[in-house]
Amino acid sequence: MMKGDIFFNLSLRSVRLNFLRSMLAAIGIVIGVVAIASMGMLGTNMQLEVKEQLSATANTIVISSDTVRMGPPGFTPSSSTASGVTKSELTKIVSVVGSNGTVIPIYSTDGEFTINSLAGRGSIYGIDPGDIGKFLTLNQTYGNGTIDIGAGEVLVGADLADDFNLKVGTRIRIGSFTSSSRPELRIAGVLQPRGTVADGISTDNGIVVNSQWYTDQFGGKDEWTQVNVIVKNVDDISDIESALDAKININAKTPSVRITDASSQLATETSTLSTVTTFIMAIGGISLLVAAVSIFNVMMMSVSERIQEIGILLSIGTEKGEVRRMFLYEAFILGLLGAGIGGVSSLLIGYTVVDAMIGTTAYLFQPASILYVPAAMAVGVVVCVISGMYPAWRASNMDPIDALRSE
Repeated sequence: MMKGDIFFNLSLRSVRLNFLRSMLAAIGIVIGVVAIASMGMLGTNMQLEVKEQLSATANTIVISSDTVRMGPPGFTPSSSTASGVTKSELTKIVSVVGSNGTVIPIYSTDGEFTINSLAGRGSIYGIDPGDIGKFLTLNQTYGNGTIDIGAGEVLVGADLADDFNLKVGTRIRIGSFTSSSRPELRIAGVLQPRGTVADGISTDNGIVVNSQWYTDQFGGKDEWTQVNVIVKNVDDISDIESALDAKININAKTPSVRITDASSQLATETSTLSTVTTFIMAIGGISLLVAAVSIFNVMMMSVSERIQEIGILLSIGTEKGEVRRMFLYEAFILGLLGAGIGGVSSLLIGYTVVDAMIGTTAYLFQPASILYVPAAMAVGVVVCVISGMYPAWRASNMDPIDALRSE
């Protein structure tokens, strides 16, 4: 056992005698462990959060057009908006889906709005009132509203309601201050938060209007930005997508529409977050390189200070391997101290960072997330041991006579 090993005890004594120096050297390990573990947990929690949010729309197929047209006169959209899915394409979609799902055509663009002389900007969706309730729900905490909106009514997202202190009955005008001729609309309800979803409808900072009002104001009638297909059985998604592609995209080289679902978006989001997380962890790992240099320096100082002790040990028959082990024990102890403090700090800092960045710590202690703490600790210990290898080798290869002669 190491505890009863005289060389381990000698290493422990060296750390105690130079405790302040040892702890200063271990700080680099603490920082490295915290950086790697907390950033790893943050990235994993982001991936788990996105995965859960996207799974809510895992049964949704999104069909959109790749062609582009400029926004209608008198409106302030983004630089360009999709010309959308045509009426003939919508008819084909309905025929392919049949009774296997629900088809929801949606108009959308980005525009300005004013509320009590306060300006804002967000996504504006034009949806048939009969389709809204098929995938959106009301948040009744803002007042009893209705999802069946008329031409003069709108629904707003929860984030928008919080930012502008909105409630049911508040008046809103879609358009800039110069669009005073456009009538004010009544907020008929506030929608439940949706977060990141795969159906392309981000209503948290958006406004939902009656589709008829949308086309009357912005034009583009029968040119929907996208068509969502909510499939009854998620296992049928691949078959339905293949059938839609064969029916609409007759020319494979120049497809008319783009067909996606939650799985493709999830793969993209996960890949992006994984790349960002790895990059951030790599930056955090630089502190471990700095720590390695610091540990190396401390170990070389320890060898220099204990030359006569090393000479005595070698002269009484201590094997070189035992001397090497003594200094590797010291490096291991330093790594264990730094990794232990770093591991505990990682839990506290990781919890704070995840809560601040994501808003929930529901996934923090899941295996995929919490595994980063022991992994980072192990890396910290290994870095210390590697840093102590050369000093240990140098100590074990000293000439006993020269070592005893030194002052």
